[in-house]
Amino acid sequence: MLAAAALAATVTAATAATTVTVAVTGRTAAAAPGSDPAAAASRPGTASAAPGRTAAATLAVTPAKDVTANLFMWNWPSVASECTNTLGPAGYAAVQVAPPEDTLDTAGHPWWEIYQPVDYNLSGRMGSEAQFRSMVTTCHNAGVKVYVDAVINHAAAQSGRGTSYGGVAYTPSASYPDYTGADFHNYPNDCPVASNQISDWNNYQQVTECQLSNLPDLRTETGKVRTTLAGYLNKLIGYGVDGFRIDAAKHVGHADLAAIEAMLNRDTMTGAPVYITQEVALGASNSQLTPASFENTGSLLGFDYADAIKAQFTGNIAGFGGFGSWSLLPSGYSSSFVNNHDTERDGSTLSYKNGATYNLATEFLLAWGYGTPQVYSGFTFGGTDDSPPADANGYVTGTNCATGWYCTDRLTGVANLVAWHNLALTNNDPVANWYTDGSNLIAFSRGADAWITVNNGSSAATRTFTTGLPDGTYCDIIHGNYSGGSCSGPTVAVSGGTATVTVAARDAVAFDINTRIGGAPATVAITFNETRTTVWGQNVYLVGSIPALGSWNTGSALLMSSAAYPVWRLTAALPPSTSIEYKYILKDGAGNVTWESGSNRTYTTPPSGSATLNDTWK
Repeated sequence: MLAAAALAATVTAATAATTVTVAVTGRTAAAAPGSDPAAAASRPGTASAAPGRTAAATLAVTPAKDVTANLFMWNWPSVASECTNTLGPAGYAAVQVAPPEDTLDTAGHPWWEIYQPVDYNLSGRMGSEAQFRSMVTTCHNAGVKVYVDAVINHAAAQSGRGTSYGGVAYTPSASYPDYTGADFHNYPNDCPVASNQISDWNNYQQVTECQLSNLPDLRTETGKVRTTLAGYLNKLIGYGVDGFRIDAAKHVGHADLAAIEAMLNRDTMTGAPVYITQEVALGASNSQLTPASFENTGSLLGFDYADAIKAQFTGNIAGFGGFGSWSLLPSGYSSSFVNNHDTERDGSTLSYKNGATYNLATEFLLAWGYGTPQVYSGFTFGGTDDSPPADANGYVTGTNCATGWYCTDRLTGVANLVAWHNLALTNNDPVANWYTDGSNLIAFSRGADAWITVNNGSSAATRTFTTGLPDGTYCDIIHGNYSGGSCSGPTVAVSGGTATVTVAARDAVAFDINTRIGGAPATVAITFNETRTTVWGQNVYLVGSIPALGSWNTGSALLMSSAAYPVWRLTAALPPSTSIEYKYILKDGAGNVTWESGSNRTYTTPPSGSATLNDTWK
């Protein structure tokens, strides 16, 4: 959030306002973004329809998706392009973008300007309001949700060039378009410290009512401030934003966060509460200020996990075998990551500057299955205050992954492991077939669907591993792309469930059941197009006779995209050469279910490839 001078206690976090508990390697996991933790099933509306059954809510997307790409300070056209060309095709669930509001404009344009709001017009460094809205629509069309970094604890502390990026004049701590001096905490009325600064990081009053690094602290306990902040966030929700990263959530405090969140509208696409992720830094001994105390207002950025990842990948990764014994946030509340914009600058975590070790740690993040993973892609820097590539006025220019930016989300191994991860998530695959050489070589499978080996050592290693996968030849997706039954890179032969693999130093090898060469495909892609007009709060879902379609359980029905409204669209991964029955249903914001009338629709999936079905509500 802040420049390098900011205290470590100010770092950030992420959350899901709506969660559902499922088993993932013996832990709990939040509902994947895009899944629908809807209530119990209703019976189909006609006698000829297959019977429904009531069941507990479960993950509801096939394939399930929960990986977020954190594109830090990418401008809006670049984010839109990345959603279309990389994130959507790779299977990312969401993209997290920088704060879009109007902010401080100061000499040198340091990155932390975006965390000093002046007003809530969308005229910040990443582009115009029109470009922002277009970006959200483009990402939705690519099947990618949009989460916004929301700065709601404070306002700009510096006058900078005298006006904001949007040309708004203001006086720090005294006069802004939305606030006067009475809207900020101060000494002695609120903050008990004469300097108005936090001096005791374990004192709840100081942490929530004194200034964080001289930033004017909003009176978030007042109706005016809450209404103003909720109005800003609801404007973004109205533009299609699906969730928020709440910056400096620890400094807002429990009651104020809960009150503001209660004022938020529901997601315009799903009718569900928007996704919330909170920044609550580690280090406090006061139980009111620990991450665990904020679990009732959302998920939390997994700083503890990032610390552990650095400790392992700068030491001995064999320790991952004892992962479950680490003192981490519950998996269902953790937005797990290797680094973010704060931690990469203070050196507390790995970063792109660690080269192959950083890439390897990100691959492990996706493979292991703890928390809701975030993949971070930011700009390169020499000094901790550096601006991203920008024009003379400070507006961020287009992302060029060849220079000035480190696009982790695009790396072959990382991008391909998103689908690998989604497969394991969809099938709720536990970690199995664990191997370690006791030092820096590990390997494991996720059930019988996916396998990886990670070599953090300084020399290549050759071993024969038990993979747990069926015999066949597989594409190594760390070094090549699988498409149409062929592989652009090296392959691995599995015989008798084992594979002899050579893995280079600080490298990995991975494959899954969907990258078997020359064999029958594990799934085929079937696109369902359903024409149905709806009213606000209603969404169209698909449900059917096989597990991949929810087995007639409306709680596991698949949410369709309204991007091409009135056509609702969904591409599902279904087993090949399989006869299915299916129907479309409506759900409203209260979870009420309406079945289309008539008999069940029937279809037989092709033996390979893809197909499209065009239907109209009956």
